Amino acid sequence: MILSCIDSRVFAELVFDQGVGDLFSFGIVGNFVNEDILESMGFVCKVAGSKLVVVLGHSSCGAVKGVCEHVKVGNLTTLLSKIQPAVESIKDIEGERNSSDLGFVDQVARKNVLITIDRIKSES
Repeated sequence: MILSCIDSRVFAELVFDQGVGDLFSFGIVGNFVNEDILESMGFVCKVAGSKLVVVLGHSSCGAVKGVCEHVKVGNLTTLLSKIQPAVESIKDIEGERNSSDLGFVDQVARKNVLITIDRIKSES
């Protein structure tokens, strides 16, 4: 089971060289979890028998850039707010930086993956 961003550059079946139907793949902007995704993942593990969960982040993530830029766009604002803890965590270590610094964006993306993994473990 793969939880990934909806970015077309990281289509899970291509990344893992698998065919359609070979993976359970969840895609959401910024690869975070919420209650619905956690419940779906639980179904895949308990009922469908998935033995491995992968949280797949990626470089130059537009969702992470959007959070760093404080983008406010309707319902997307609520989704992007889920990534804010990763931004704040890296800012606490690295100081104030922005989305034009791709190293910062990639650090936030990695931290977001770790936060997501922790949430899956603690809330499942």
